[in-house]
Amino acid sequence: MVDTGGMREDQIEAATAPLRDDIRFLGAILGETIRDHEGANVFDLIERVRVEAFRVRRSEVERSAVADMLRDTEIEVAIPLIRAFSHFLLLANLAEDLQRDRRRAVHQAAGEPPQDSSLAATYRKLDSYPPGGANVADLLTDALVSPVITAHPTETRRRTVFDVQSRITELMRMRQRYVTTEPEYADLENRIRRQVLTLWRTALIRLARLRIQDEIEVGLRYYDMSLLEVIPRINADVRDALRSRWPDRDLLARPILRPGSWIGGDRDGNPNVTGEVVHRATHRAGTVAFGHYLKELVGLEKSLSQSARLVLVSPELARLADAGYDESPQRADEPYRRAIRGIRARLTATALRAVGEIPGEGVDVGARPYATPAELLDDLNVVDASMRASGDGLLADDRLAALRGAVETFGFHLQGLDMRQNSETHEQVVAELFAWAGVHSDYASLSESERVRLLAAELSTRRPLLGPTANLSELAVKELGVVRAAKAALDDLGPDTVPNYIISMCTSVSDLLEAALLLKEAGILDPGDAQTPPSSPVGVVPLFETIDDLRHGAETLVAALEVPAYHRLVVARGMQQEVMLGYSDSNKDGGYLAANWALYRAELDLVDAARKTGIRLRLFHGRGGTVGRGGGRSYDAILAQPAGAVRGSLRLTEQGEVISTKYADRGTAYRNLESLVAGTLESTLLDVEGLGAEAEPAYELFDELAELARRAYAALVHETPGFVDYFRASTPIAEVADLNLGSRPASRKPTSSVSDLRAIPWVMAWSQSRVMLPGWYGTGTAIEQWVGEDPARLETLSRLYARWPFFRTVMSNLAQVMAKADMDIAARYAELVDDESLRTNIFGMIREEFDRTVRMHAAVTGSDQLLADNPALAESIRNRFPYLEPINQMQVDLLRRRRSGDTTELVERGILLTMNGLATALRNSG
Repeated sequence: MVDTGGMREDQIEAATAPLRDDIRFLGAILGETIRDHEGANVFDLIERVRVEAFRVRRSEVERSAVADMLRDTEIEVAIPLIRAFSHFLLLANLAEDLQRDRRRAVHQAAGEPPQDSSLAATYRKLDSYPPGGANVADLLTDALVSPVITAHPTETRRRTVFDVQSRITELMRMRQRYVTTEPEYADLENRIRRQVLTLWRTALIRLARLRIQDEIEVGLRYYDMSLLEVIPRINADVRDALRSRWPDRDLLARPILRPGSWIGGDRDGNPNVTGEVVHRATHRAGTVAFGHYLKELVGLEKSLSQSARLVLVSPELARLADAGYDESPQRADEPYRRAIRGIRARLTATALRAVGEIPGEGVDVGARPYATPAELLDDLNVVDASMRASGDGLLADDRLAALRGAVETFGFHLQGLDMRQNSETHEQVVAELFAWAGVHSDYASLSESERVRLLAAELSTRRPLLGPTANLSELAVKELGVVRAAKAALDDLGPDTVPNYIISMCTSVSDLLEAALLLKEAGILDPGDAQTPPSSPVGVVPLFETIDDLRHGAETLVAALEVPAYHRLVVARGMQQEVMLGYSDSNKDGGYLAANWALYRAELDLVDAARKTGIRLRLFHGRGGTVGRGGGRSYDAILAQPAGAVRGSLRLTEQGEVISTKYADRGTAYRNLESLVAGTLESTLLDVEGLGAEAEPAYELFDELAELARRAYAALVHETPGFVDYFRASTPIAEVADLNLGSRPASRKPTSSVSDLRAIPWVMAWSQSRVMLPGWYGTGTAIEQWVGEDPARLETLSRLYARWPFFRTVMSNLAQVMAKADMDIAARYAELVDDESLRTNIFGMIREEFDRTVRMHAAVTGSDQLLADNPALAESIRNRFPYLEPINQMQVDLLRRRRSGDTTELVERGILLTMNGLATALRNSG
């Protein structure tokens, strides 16, 4: 959102004037476009609704005014109306992004200190509190910051829409440089009008359900948009900055920022992920990497025209040039061009071998392929060293440096694809393998200790369980096909292609060992022998998701490390052990405050376990876009981690419309990625928790608060009769499941249980209905009950809020969610519940808790403004939320129509459009 922190109201008014001008300008063009192409009647209705929505927002008329105006609107009119407000919100996002860039430029021009979450600010902090060099080297060993892109059902926009948005953004940036009287301005305005018209004439969403193959392509598009350029640039910046401060330490031997993906490897609850899909996901990613390198080599070949008559080259460069791949007489005295041509030829051969095609402009002359990315990098380094030796360092610092950084970062694999599957599935498959091989006929009947003993024995031998004639079930064939496809990808593209095997719902040691056994059966894990240590390029990663699993996570991990076969594997992997923490299911299980504290406590326990066992712990945060799934500002979230939980390494999931918000533009991508690295460095190298001797009392206090919050949440979600019926009727959860939203089913199992619902549709449904329940429910009751009538207790919470980043972030994120919630709109959704008694009871509980939580937030923070610490979001809400009013009202009306039996194509398309519009406006809906 727009940066206006720390300014008075009049200053905010002045600072945001350009934003309001951009919104008015784009809104006027959109309005004229609609009038010209949809007719005056539709345009006039949209305008009347818009004016009335703003009157509702200013409390000048009752909430029912917009609903009355839209009631029984013909679907043929409803569709352009929904599209109009959705397009406006999309353009408002664009304007806010421009304003953020504008304000940043103003700050820089004024010579103000760099803002928190920027690397420049982090370097200043490190210079003020310099840790010792030896300590830095230890803390940053194996440093890794990895955003992991995952698929998401609310991201339904098409690439075409993104392209048009990008063109409008660039034109609006140009508009800032003109005044309206200049002749060029009129032409520029016409160009913007053309793009807005293109946007209006382009369908926002797909009509067909997104296939997993489409999701793979959607995830990969962000590399060309931003990541291929931005990630290597940040890696180079961070490495140079740290080595300049500690020159005697070889810091960041590998690039710190390395991306990952789940799309095509995450099969937990997604039956569409097969071995073929894993192959496609990995090899398409490799194709993107090879295509980028070949394109950059073509550019280098054109630009490096130095003549041997004018420059001296190194003997190594001369050997590259004379390798025989370019015999053109016109280039006889152009050694760099001939050397680059040879590199292109070898890379072409590498691409053919690895991905079976030549992406881009290759040179297919039967050259010898590169065995590893390191070999390619060696040749590029030869070119670099020769250029620097002859005084052409300025040229080497341009395109060649960027390509070298890209190869070092992305290798041949581009991104690490994680595999993930539920522990129940592993148990079924392992039981079948043991029965077929004659190891044990009924593995499922064994106790946990017996399972561990059996699994450990199998992990101590290289003997495979299956032969070529094994006759297995469809499930086992499919699961083995996935891990075997991962093995093929590792062979083709390198050991970083599939870095992790994640076990969902991991509750025991046997859950870890079962996954390891599948890796062994596919030939990925080698148990070793008396002379050879075990090895596996793929790490086994437990995912602790429910509150109970989080409480016992450290205990499970320590028990696994006590199994010699597993301990040897961890030793062979440099004592590196990754653990994933599930934000979504823990929240769905116990509510917002209880889940956040369970995660914090789990991290404290895991850090302690790492210290006792000697492992290097890496935490993987399964965050979603919305606060109910761990969302909020990533920088603040990182600083809110307990001491010792980061230690130079951090992985976190990035999902859906949040990905497009963060990574569809190079500038925005740079700022978001640098904030991840900045937070990681600060949390690793500085004392950011700041509790000192007050830590243990604070932890005990939050043990009590979290339990009170869990009980309040459970009383509604798990114990109130009819709650699931209320949820299904009062939100669009059924439509999320039925309509074409993503490749993954809405539930893990075909049941009506909350526990079996996937977290994304659970949170998304509450977001669409503007309740936002997963982001706050239970917190107000917990604080009220804990404080009671004791002002000293309230003062304790206020002091912790001011001092402790964890509590401050929890309360700030809660406030963001509650500011986006709207109980009056939620009441309209509650009217979809036919049972009046059920409706009155449950919505009454929700509304009372909402009001209570607002009061308790004010009591703890000392401000009756939810967004006192976030004026940028407050301004955004003022600008955009009146436009949500008609979308929500139309969604309620369309849900009622569909549930009454009107399942015509236009009604279903209208519901999809409302979902997309609300997701666009909220910017973190799931």
